Amino acid sequence: MNSISVQDLTKVFVRQKKLPGLVNSIKGLFYRETIRKAAVDHISFDIEPGHIVGFLGPNGAGKTTTLKMLAGILYPTSGKVSILGFTPWERKEEFKKNIGMVMGQKQQLVWDLPAMDSFELFREIYEIPTANYKKQLDRLVTLLDVEDILNIQVRQLSLGQRMKLEIIAALLHRPSVLFLDEPTIGLDIVAQKNIRDFIKSYNAEEKTTILLTSHYMQDVKELCERIIVVNHGQIVYDDKLSKLIADHLQFKILDIVFSEPYKGALEKYGQIIECLDLSAKILVKCDEAVPITTRILNELPIEDINIAEPEAEEVIRELFKNA
Repeated sequence: MNSISVQDLTKVFVRQKKLPGLVNSIKGLFYRETIRKAAVDHISFDIEPGHIVGFLGPNGAGKTTTLKMLAGILYPTSGKVSILGFTPWERKEEFKKNIGMVMGQKQQLVWDLPAMDSFELFREIYEIPTANYKKQLDRLVTLLDVEDILNIQVRQLSLGQRMKLEIIAALLHRPSVLFLDEPTIGLDIVAQKNIRDFIKSYNAEEKTTILLTSHYMQDVKELCERIIVVNHGQIVYDDKLSKLIADHLQFKILDIVFSEPYKGALEKYGQIIECLDLSAKILVKCDEAVPITTRILNELPIEDINIAEPEAEEVIRELFKNA
């Protein structure tokens, strides 16, 4: 059985349009235009147990709204969702004890208290046996190396330290399904790497099903074999990241190092990305990369040349444009 099953899930937000000015305010007392916006528009997908799936899209694409419906925070307008056999918005106790959620832009730890006080609160809320709680807490604290900050007020910690503690709070009850909404947002490179390594290690040990949203492609490349891409509330791609790159990659980059300063024209070979005295980067079509490379080797003073692919985020950006 799939851990997550979504069928025709839709969420429409309704709001009143209000025009500026006194006259329009008076008119608004009697009539206002209603605006309906589909944040999530009939999406369907399944996720098998133990998989980490990337859920990607630009700002406003419907990612966080979808996660909130899957976690039972929001009611959908229509559609069906099954998480571990439960309907999320029914909010049954057994369902809530088997899911966890981390939102990079919202916190669940009490701001003015040390994290340990919040952890004790979560132990009571989730009715975790004391022995199991201590074992899981010790394990997570060791994996994330946060023993020295457990008794410091949350408000006094750095963003990276707080995110580690937020992840511990979400995993204390050992959920079978974990929703991660921008877990590395705002973190420095080292902190991002530490969080990714932990998620990868924890998933390998616990086989937790994880749905991850992130604007950092390094998170997705390291953690997710499969990605679901949404735009304007609809799924525009659902498959392996490597297949997306292979199917939509239209250009390659020729990274050139000259054996001597070169001032000649390079436009005839392709689109110039960068041009210095001893190096250059040229964008060429995939099917033309090899013949153009051969021409360059024969016609220019070359010390080294490399054919590289654009980053995954460039491919996804092109996918959004096409969608």
